[in-house]
Amino acid sequence: MTDSVEASAPPRLWTRGFLLVWAITFLTFFAAFQLFPTVPLRLRELGASLGESGRFMSLFTAGSATGALFTGSLGDRVGHRRMVVTCALGYGAFLAAYALLANRWGFYLLAFPHGVVWSGLLTATMASLGAVLPESRQTDGMSLYGLASPGGVVVGPVLGLWIQQHWGFAPIGWYLAGLFVLLGILGTSLPKDHPHAAPEPFQLPEASVFAPALVFFSVALGYGALGSYTAQEGLALGMPVPSVFLSCMALGMVLMRLAMAKRGFGRRPIRLLPAMLLGAFAGMAILALLPGGTLRHVLSALLYGAGYSMMHTLLNARLLETVDPKRRGAAFGALLFSFDAGIGLGSFALGWAIGAWGFRAGWALGALAVLASLPTARRLSRVATT
Repeated sequence: MTDSVEASAPPRLWTRGFLLVWAITFLTFFAAFQLFPTVPLRLRELGASLGESGRFMSLFTAGSATGALFTGSLGDRVGHRRMVVTCALGYGAFLAAYALLANRWGFYLLAFPHGVVWSGLLTATMASLGAVLPESRQTDGMSLYGLASPGGVVVGPVLGLWIQQHWGFAPIGWYLAGLFVLLGILGTSLPKDHPHAAPEPFQLPEASVFAPALVFFSVALGYGALGSYTAQEGLALGMPVPSVFLSCMALGMVLMRLAMAKRGFGRRPIRLLPAMLLGAFAGMAILALLPGGTLRHVLSALLYGAGYSMMHTLLNARLLETVDPKRRGAAFGALLFSFDAGIGLGSFALGWAIGAWGFRAGWALGALAVLASLPTARRLSRVATT
């Protein structure tokens, strides 16, 4: 009887390897979301206009999107652990350089190659996740793993803005550079690399990647402006905690993931995708249409974060089911390309709209971009049921 119970017990998720990948992702986003809302403010100090202050994110994500086309496949060829360690150390070097810069054009010059390094870190970490999750619990594992990035986002912006307001931008760059050195050290404990002895040439991702990539791109158009401009709107409105949107967005992600972990995803989790995207759309619409400041940001962020975060879980889990394990790096690279291309374009275009017509115009355009992803999401959910 005992043997049969043990045989039917689901495999453990919280293994040493899973905890390590989770911790690396948490620290990555904890650090990044101190950088993303504070760089635009530093650029304003150096003479940038409101609209121009979002260009760092546009160039950074352009580099990440371009790099993702190659770093994902490169990780498949040379080993994901090696990519994590190398890119973490490289990321730290860029952060140290930002601490020294006193001219905004230096930020723009470094943003693109910095984004390339970021893409290598993310794609290699995601591909490493596939090696530490049991196949029968990939969706549950992706949901728990998804707590890592919003966990970092909850506290990162608050801490970053507090440091900048009290001591300036340079201390952020220096201490985050040290944090990424720690990430590089942690990366040496990831599962050993098994790169191909005779790697195949770079190939296009599998066809199953393209529909999820289109959804990522559409949603990222609106998401692209949130990191650069919600804190700036909070400052313009005199809100006591200007970064409250980013922190509450991350809280919405965490709450939704906890709720789904208790409820379960069912046999075909991707069927939930259209409903989650409707939640993200409603959150952006609240930001665009409702009056007020802090309460509007809190309600919008909670709803947007809840729907937005599950898009990542559902689509990433779908790829783990459908993509050849030897090509997972390329697949996640394609998703990162589409997502960062959307962030870069959204940060630029919505930043222009915000500079020309105000913050609410940018939020309205972001809501329409999320709405545009629904037809593809519905097709994906129907394919999953056949």
